[in-house]
Amino acid sequence: MTGVAMLLQSKKAVGGIILGLLSACLMPACDAGKPNVIVFLVDDMGPLDTSVPFMTDEQGTPKKYPLNDFYRTPGMERLAKTGIRFNTFYCMSVCSPTRTSLLTGQNAARHHVTQWIRSEENNRGPNGPPDWRWVGVQDPSVTLPGVLRTQGYKTIFIGKAHFGPCGQPSEWPDQLGFDVNIAGCSWGQPGSYYGQDGYGHIKGNKKRAVPHLETYHGTDTFLSEALTIEAKKQISQAVDEGAPFFLDFAHYAVHAPFQSDPRFAGHYADSGKPKNAQAYATLIEGMDKSLNDILDHLDALGVAEETLIFFLGDNGSDAPLGPTHEHNSSFPLRAKKGTHYEGGMRVPFIASWAKCDPSNQCQQMLPIQSGAIQQQLGTVMDLYPTILGVAGAHEPAGYVLDGGNLKTLLTGKRDSSHRETFLMHFPHSHRSSYFTSYRQGEWKLIYHYLPEKNPARVRYELFNLNTDPYEKKNLAESRPDVLLKMVEDMVAALESEKALYPVDADGNDIRPLLPQ
Repeated sequence: MTGVAMLLQSKKAVGGIILGLLSACLMPACDAGKPNVIVFLVDDMGPLDTSVPFMTDEQGTPKKYPLNDFYRTPGMERLAKTGIRFNTFYCMSVCSPTRTSLLTGQNAARHHVTQWIRSEENNRGPNGPPDWRWVGVQDPSVTLPGVLRTQGYKTIFIGKAHFGPCGQPSEWPDQLGFDVNIAGCSWGQPGSYYGQDGYGHIKGNKKRAVPHLETYHGTDTFLSEALTIEAKKQISQAVDEGAPFFLDFAHYAVHAPFQSDPRFAGHYADSGKPKNAQAYATLIEGMDKSLNDILDHLDALGVAEETLIFFLGDNGSDAPLGPTHEHNSSFPLRAKKGTHYEGGMRVPFIASWAKCDPSNQCQQMLPIQSGAIQQQLGTVMDLYPTILGVAGAHEPAGYVLDGGNLKTLLTGKRDSSHRETFLMHFPHSHRSSYFTSYRQGEWKLIYHYLPEKNPARVRYELFNLNTDPYEKKNLAESRPDVLLKMVEDMVAALESEKALYPVDADGNDIRPLLPQ
């Protein structure tokens, strides 16, 4: 071979390498075994705040209740049709503990963010544990976006964060493993939902003004819509860059203030519901439009088939429909956000590919049963290992996880290895104060550390959720055998997770007492 020929061949080889590298960069995410992932998180949305029935009858068939006919959520209906929803999916009953569990895969009892975080001051409560993690998560290397970023993912945060207080790294999502942060800060609620108000910068609660959305100030763009526009921009940019993306899209809706979204107000004007409940319903529908818009955008970009969506609420409903601890705002479930009952802890959960295509490589890796309801319980801690699993990643070495991979459950099958327990530990003062709720199979225990500070005025509540799913009959006195075992198992779980306890006036731990 002549020198000229060798030079030409060498140039061809180099060109081929460059072309190959460019092709690899631009190949669909699943050709590289890494699907896009969106966590679509709604603030204060319970499982009855939707037209999609999550409750089932004795045969496991979806059953609608009056609230399902009140709300309008066609986007959720679309997602439920293509994906699987869970009849029982648990989060913590207030927001910051749930959001931290999503980031870490750990239970609140273990990560010690056991209360919602007040931005300006420590709100542990008069008997709360002094060492609870008010400052929030500090180590981005162990967070879900932090780990995904090491696997080549572009990590994006849009919306409400509420991970930590002002002045701490946890205040800002881009200090916790996200490449991009839009609108996320320490605030737990928006200063206003209205663009005319600048989302709190012009009018409303200026101490809770939503950052980074100056483009929309003075316009008629509702907050949920502004966040959706920004999310679509970020998705488009990630697709253009050729990288798989992880998007935590956390709406401020449907948290108070219950300001009516004018786009949907007419749908509820004749409902007979109070004005604040009508406004709440418009926030639900606006969030749902956002979901539909995101699904359409993914489809238009040609990446819907390789994008996995997890839809959930961060705690039970806060719908303004009656007393906190009764059967109303979450009917037929009992109570609402911030409580120890099912209405405070259970949330809607749907997992689906944005567009079904059984021939798609990503969907063959994780085939999700369409239109199904999974009866086996799941928890927010399960999302961390599930998402790492589909991304082909692992938790950091030596890291303790409390969640389990939902892969088998998402196919519609039962997973005998998946835990049937849930520990919700709240050693603080709030709507329900100083309690631990513990679910184990069909039984649920609620332990009150300071019974005098709880509406029930008892130390123990025991329910059989198979026969009494709506927690109407306390069996603590009639089933002492079950009560003792449940308290013993709850104590073991708390100790295993190194839980912190309420304290007395002298600063001593108030630990659970076994029934006599």
